[in-house]
Amino acid sequence: MSDVRWEEIVAARERISPSIHRTPIMTCATLDHIAKKAVFFKCENLQKTGSFKFRGALNAILSLVPAERARGVITHSSGNHGQALALAARLCGVSVTVVVPEDAPRVKREAMEGYGAKVIPCRPTQAAREALTDRAVRETGAIFIDSHDDPAVIAGQGTAVVELIEETGPLDTILVPVGGGGLLAGTVIALSQLLPGAKVIGCEPAGADDAYRGLRSGKRVTAFTPRTIADGLRTPLGANNFEIISKYVPVIICVSEKSILKAMRFVWERMKIVIEPSSAVAVAPLLEHFPEVTGRRIGVILSGGNVDPWN
Repeated sequence: MSDVRWEEIVAARERISPSIHRTPIMTCATLDHIAKKAVFFKCENLQKTGSFKFRGALNAILSLVPAERARGVITHSSGNHGQALALAARLCGVSVTVVVPEDAPRVKREAMEGYGAKVIPCRPTQAAREALTDRAVRETGAIFIDSHDDPAVIAGQGTAVVELIEETGPLDTILVPVGGGGLLAGTVIALSQLLPGAKVIGCEPAGADDAYRGLRSGKRVTAFTPRTIADGLRTPLGANNFEIISKYVPVIICVSEKSILKAMRFVWERMKIVIEPSSAVAVAPLLEHFPEVTGRRIGVILSGGNVDPWN
């Protein structure tokens, strides 16, 4: 099991800062009124490639030694990590291959190819993704960079909340979407240093509630069929992230598909920014008045904004 320390998040921030966007913090008076809280949104939907994933992908590639970069990199992804790794690889002069489920959003597949990735389609199951990627690694010798459970990826994702706290000051609770868990794990590690008294809540779809069930049982859930519009959160919680989250995250809350769509529409209409369903998962608890969201000052990480407007 790989440990990720605060020092690695600090190093990741210095490594990636010249190449990423320092995304804005936004507020919404209407939501503040509904939630009866002051809410601060970290808009990673405005990050390069349209999601927070660029932070971790870039840190992972920049952490490779030259001999490793020369072998190229490979991953499997439903979209956001694949896009992020493709752009990071292009910026670093590294070849990249992405194994992509056949049901991944078209806009995400096209973006990967636009950044120069070789895209290999596969059946839309976790087992198929992993099997095809493993075979490609054996055949090509490329370096596998996991979308969420790689320590360098986790450290890179943790830089988002560092920027959030620098601009907002102390927060009582932070809401974070959770799929594979890299963003949530990086966030809690950073907050253990910056705001040890803050509460971090993982938010996931009820139709992909492996993190919720895993933390309740004490055992990581890997065998499940996700049924949710939030395609970025269909990945099982990673082993490293399960260990980190089990230690530091007191609660995972699950939201319905109806609530996800309602939250996404609310942000589009009231804040005039585009977010994807995976981001809306962390907004829904505020609109639905989940009792777990305590305190007056709330942070929300809007994880991405990659949606197909024609589908």
